[in-house]
Amino acid sequence: MFQTSDDKNKDKKTKKKKAEESEDSESEKEEKTKKKKGKGKKKKERSPSPEIEFDNLEKFVMEPAPQGVTVKCRVTRDQRGMDKSLYPLYYLHLDNEKKTFLLAGRKRKKSTTSNYLISIDATDLSRGGENFVGKLSNLMGTKFTVFDNALNPEKALPDMSNARQELAGIIYETNVLGIKGPRRMTVIIPGMNKDNERVPLRPRNECDGLLIRFQNRRMENLIELHNKTPVWNEETASHVLNFNGRVTQASIKNFQIVHNKDDYIVMQFGRIADDIFTLDYNYPLCAVQAFSIALSSFDGKIACE
Repeated sequence: MFQTSDDKNKDKKTKKKKAEESEDSESEKEEKTKKKKGKGKKKKERSPSPEIEFDNLEKFVMEPAPQGVTVKCRVTRDQRGMDKSLYPLYYLHLDNEKKTFLLAGRKRKKSTTSNYLISIDATDLSRGGENFVGKLSNLMGTKFTVFDNALNPEKALPDMSNARQELAGIIYETNVLGIKGPRRMTVIIPGMNKDNERVPLRPRNECDGLLIRFQNRRMENLIELHNKTPVWNEETASHVLNFNGRVTQASIKNFQIVHNKDDYIVMQFGRIADDIFTLDYNYPLCAVQAFSIALSSFDGKIACE
């Protein structure tokens, strides 16, 4: 379902995987039913990320998650110190025993717009550093674009081979009436080819970027995702989503990103402590895309609150 229009030869494999996933979900339900019967037992802990190993961190954070595998992560926010209260540091780790570090992000201090630098080194968050892997840019209020670490089109070669790629466009719906409620967001990402690789999107200018293409409904080689609409719960008098135990605290920042056609959860993000959040992502997202989407939810968008 995520492949571009000329790649249609994977349907059987996808259906087989869905069948296997539904079998897994049924077994999980049975397991939960068994555990509910015994009172006085310890509360079930959040399930950690499956064993994920890699030799090249930069390659791993840019590649889509393996199909059929949910990459379970944790985002921590460091607001300690006067400087960090205005410009917090954000860290992404695998939610496993080793707490494997993946990415760090921070808003640029001297930028006129909201720009977040993303690095594979927690101690090096400079734009010119060799560990810089991507950028989240907010040029239009409630709209964001995610770039990789290549060159601005104006400085790139004529054939654009070394120009930066756009990895995602994120749009928060403006709440004109100021009514409080769950945020509505749309995420646009490049499509996938038959080898399950991201189709490169290197716009020559802003008029050819993800956000403008989406605005003009030029959706060739693009994937459109949305946040899942929460359900109103009368007992708690709040909007709720089922995070299967991965999120434990209510927050306007809690969300799930789904593919409309089958409600397939591509990503979920939610609070478990004041400055700790879980972030789980699936194919076709990569770590940089998922982390950037999470960072956008921390930015000040008063109209969306």
